[in-house]
This record gives sequence, structure tokens and C-alpha cells, in this order.
Amino acid sequence: MSSIALLRVRGLSRRFGGLQAVADLNFDAWSGEVLGVIGPNGAGKSTTFNMIAGALTPSAGSIEFDGQRVDGLPTHAFAARGIMRTFQHNKPFPSMSVLENVMVGMHTRIACSLWQVVAATPAAKHAQAHAAKRAAELIEFVGLKEWIDADVATLSFGQGRLLEIARALAGEPRLMLFDEPAAGLSPSECLRLADVIRAIAARGIAVLLIEHDMRFLMSLAERVIVLNFGRSIAEGTPDQIRVDPAVVEAYLGDLGALSRA
Repeated sequence: MSSIALLRVRGLSRRFGGLQAVADLNFDAWSGEVLGVIGPNGAGKSTTFNMIAGALTPSAGSIEFDGQRVDGLPTHAFAARGIMRTFQHNKPFPSMSVLENVMVGMHTRIACSLWQVVAATPAAKHAQAHAAKRAAELIEFVGLKEWIDADVATLSFGQGRLLEIARALAGEPRLMLFDEPAAGLSPSECLRLADVIRAIAARGIAVLLIEHDMRFLMSLAERVIVLNFGRSIAEGTPDQIRVDPAVVEAYLGDLGALSRA
């Protein structure tokens, strides 16, 4: 692991009118690390993710990625720098194949102008061929090789989740944000998803993971940050988090979630 954090969050805060959704949040994430973010409902997890992904502008604080401030930049600038995310709900492009969906995710990495594509220049054809080859590799990586030419409408929910991951990987991320990726998946699909996330981290990509399924998250995360009422109340390894008094108190309504993790 590098001695310099890829992502540095300092004093991050966000208000919605009179509601303080996130307050003075500080943490780092390193390349190749799986960092889990947990907390009761309304703890500020999704708001934090939205700020790191560029969908929300912080009210205060800073987000530094690879040594440069990114808070306040437009959303597309985050993706261009290598910050990608998946969502709780699958969002495929309809009436397109699995391959075509993944190729769409490469739009920030294809060095061709629109007129070159329209004119079908040799450069555009070469770029398209390269994109198709790369997309096929990613589809195989997530385990969807047999469905590469299938219409996305024919995929199961779990397969759709893997497609979302392949499409995010097509943007060549250095940091991937997973927002409850195990939601709605069967036990066998969760096992496959966990293997894919581990393989992503093994490629040196930093992974930031929000998940309500404690057992799933605790089996993956090297470190865990716990939020409650918008503030960080604990940070440590999964074993440390399970017995942290502040975490146990925050989860008083669902102690089973911690005991089962």
C-alpha cells in the first residue's frame, strides 16, 4: 500500500437547510484498499458518497484526489479523473447489448472526435475496435462472457449488477464507489460479487463500499468507518468495529447486525 493516500477527505460537511447531514468528516483511502462505510439509516453515508462522486457540493471541507482538490468541480470532471460509482438500482441503457452497454462506459477514454466517429475514419474504426476488445475483457472479468451479445433486458437482477460494475470499470477508475451493491442479491450472487470486488482491489483500485449487509461488508473491508448523525464515531478493522462501544450504542436497535457480521 502506498504511503500517500489516493483520497483525502478533510472537514467534509453538508447541510440541507437546517439539517446537518454530514459534519466535519475526515478519512483517507489508499489504492488497492477496500474501505467500508457503515451506519444506521440517516447516518449520512449516501450524502458522503454523493459528495465524493461530485453529485453534491460540500458545504464545507475538502476532497483531495491524487494530490489535487476536486470538491466543487463538475461531476464529469470526477469521472475523468478516475472516480467512478455504482448505484443501488441497475441503470442499463435499454435496447442495447451487454457489450454495447460496457462500451458506452468508455466515452471518457476514447480519443476520437464526434466528426471522426460520424465519418467512420480509420482512427475512429481503430478506437471502436479497441473499445470492443477492452469491453469484452471486462465482461469476462465480471463473469458475463456468455451474455456478451445478449440484450440487457434478458439479464437477471444480479447479472445486471455485474454489468454496472463492468461499465464502471470501462472508465478506467482509480477509485470505485459501491453504494449497497449486495442489495437484492441471492447468497450465491453475493459470493460472486465479493470475488469481483476483491479482484478489483487487487488491480490497485481503491474501493469505497457502503453496505447494509454487515456480513458481506465485514468479509471484504480492510478498514471500516462508522457514521452516526453525519459524524464519524469509529474507524478501524472489522474486528475492532464489532466491539467498539460507540458502534454498539449506535446499533442498539439492531445488535443482531453486528453479532452476525
